[in-house]
Amino acid sequence: MSHILLHFLVPFAVAAAFYRHKLFIAFSLMMLGLLIDVDHLLASPIYDPDRCSIGFHPLHTIMPIGLYIAMFAHERTRLLGLGLCIHIALDAQDCLVNGAF
Repeated sequence: MSHILLHFLVPFAVAAAFYRHKLFIAFSLMMLGLLIDVDHLLASPIYDPDRCSIGFHPLHTIMPIGLYIAMFAHERTRLLGLGLCIHIALDAQDCLVNGAF
């Protein structure tokens, strides 16, 4: 449960700390990073709390992660890329805590 909550709290904290002048837009764009979890619909079961998303789900593999980093590096897509990178970092942290890495 706390893992899911972090997917909302961390982007909000980043938006509040670095994008206060456009908090709502920054937070909204970073929250779009949750859309990559649509690939969980391809798995059975859809949600498994013991499964490591990194490397298992298609949008959580190395090629898309490289794209997320590239999006973060480009000014026009920076906030969406940041949201995606935060999402991947939180999922990776969850894998570490669960001993999947």
